[in-house]
Amino acid sequence: MNETIKGLRRSCYCGELGEANIGEEVTVFGWCQRQRDLGGLIFIDLRDRTGIVQLAFGGDTQEETFRKAASVRSEYVLAAVGEVRRRDGNVNDKMATGAVEIAVRELRILSEAQTPPFEIGDGRKVREELALKYRYLDLRRPSLQANMLMRHKIARTAREYFYENGFYELETPMLIKSTPEGARDYIVPSRVHRGCFYALPQSPQIYKQLLMLSGFDRYIQLARCFRDEDLRADRQPEFTQIDLEMSFVDTDDVMDMLEGFIVRLMKDVMGREITGKLPRLTYAEAMDRYGSDKPDTRFGMEITNITDLVKDSGFGVFSSAAASGGSVRAIVAENAADVLTRKEIDRLTEHAKGIGAKGLAYIRWVDEAPSCSFGKFLGEGELEGITGRLSMKRGDVALIVADADGVTLPTLGALRLMLGKKLGLTDENRFDFLWIVEFPFFEYNPETGGWDAMHHPFTMPLEECLPYLETQPGKVRAKCYDLVVNGVELCSGSIRINDPALQEKMFDLLGLGKEEIENKFGFLVEAYKYGAPPHGGAGIGLDRLAMILCGADSLRDVICFPKVQNAGEVMSSCPAPVSEIQLEELGITVRPEE
Repeated sequence: MNETIKGLRRSCYCGELGEANIGEEVTVFGWCQRQRDLGGLIFIDLRDRTGIVQLAFGGDTQEETFRKAASVRSEYVLAAVGEVRRRDGNVNDKMATGAVEIAVRELRILSEAQTPPFEIGDGRKVREELALKYRYLDLRRPSLQANMLMRHKIARTAREYFYENGFYELETPMLIKSTPEGARDYIVPSRVHRGCFYALPQSPQIYKQLLMLSGFDRYIQLARCFRDEDLRADRQPEFTQIDLEMSFVDTDDVMDMLEGFIVRLMKDVMGREITGKLPRLTYAEAMDRYGSDKPDTRFGMEITNITDLVKDSGFGVFSSAAASGGSVRAIVAENAADVLTRKEIDRLTEHAKGIGAKGLAYIRWVDEAPSCSFGKFLGEGELEGITGRLSMKRGDVALIVADADGVTLPTLGALRLMLGKKLGLTDENRFDFLWIVEFPFFEYNPETGGWDAMHHPFTMPLEECLPYLETQPGKVRAKCYDLVVNGVELCSGSIRINDPALQEKMFDLLGLGKEEIENKFGFLVEAYKYGAPPHGGAGIGLDRLAMILCGADSLRDVICFPKVQNAGEVMSSCPAPVSEIQLEELGITVRPEE
């Protein structure tokens, strides 16, 4: 029979107790982590969200209370009243409360529990599917509770910082019109408007721009966003953005505001000081040096261009790549010859081919002189010239790719990250933030022979690039900025177009007809006719930020009830069929899968 808490009120949390509380009478609530019955002594480890404290029952405990303690099992929900005292000779240095215990005079069993399907605690191995099926139990683990606390602290700091800087927290709709934003929409049928559908927002993009047109000047929202796309470790179909927009600003104004938030966050949440401005790289520089627009700068191994040294060599792979407008580039893994054996290099070669490269050349310096996979094609002094350019020394290994830049750079960028992990070059306790700016505005599409937008259609080009919009789209750069940490994109933003004529021109360049523009963006185009301030903003991925700061491997570790690879939730068996009555009300017929 479960007891009630009538007459009891928590005086403190379990993990808060220490030697300063000795002699105090306290009331605590929590779950039984473990019960140990030693005959004349019983100990219960009581757990709440702050930690564990030991409850002690012995010779001075009333018989009924002692008998009740003996009946307690794992995960029973308990209330305990007693005096905090010092542990006698059995201090537990592994527990924050390990120097004290509570001598219990009153114990209430508030709820009994069945034996859980797995032990609640860190360090145990449980199949992920089982853990997610009983997610409410999995969430009792101290590590997951710590992750959710971190997420809470990030959200609190965000609100406090942006409030202090004059932002209004405003809500945008969850049921909106479907507009193209790069991913597939989740759609919601309307019962009232049969045959019509709402979309769940991929972001609050259009509405926050309308808020700037409405004169609110500074907007902030912890916005729920939805994208129907294939999942990865750092993707979920529903996620949270720290979303913001500012009026009467240019690129530096938005970036400085975001940078201030990161400085504040790292100090308040992580206890780390960031001094000086965050480094900035243009997109072109990032690709040229790291082969990625979200580089991990915690280690070197930067890409080196050796095209000029090998363009006339006897090795046809190199000379033909140079002749066709491509390049020959390399990365050097220092002191890695023992790890990167010929067999391991063969594995890396297969990986490079999987990315799109035709192959992988190498120089491996083990003995007095370096050996390489293409040495027989080189003339006198050419190998020395390459190793000199790469600053190679004995023990180093160079990996070389020759192809179009669109293949060479991302291939070496991916190999660089693989080797960084394999060789232990990434410091997991380090946070390297940097900005990537001046992204290309258009991306060439070889299938259509045209140019596609790399960003949403409201992005402003750099002023000096406006003359190239129609004549040389490959030269146009955008007023975009991404914030990257440890190789993960945390934030993406841009300055928006506020000139109706330029916006109409951008729609035209992107191949949007007048009817399509009217159907999808008509209300925004109309709004721009009534005075739009210069404005820009960004969205910071709260889930990703929490994942990075927690050192977690997956977004699932920082979301209370995450989805799995097929976008389903194991615990509630969601998504699930609905009744024929509901479908009839919506005018929907489900066609059986063939």
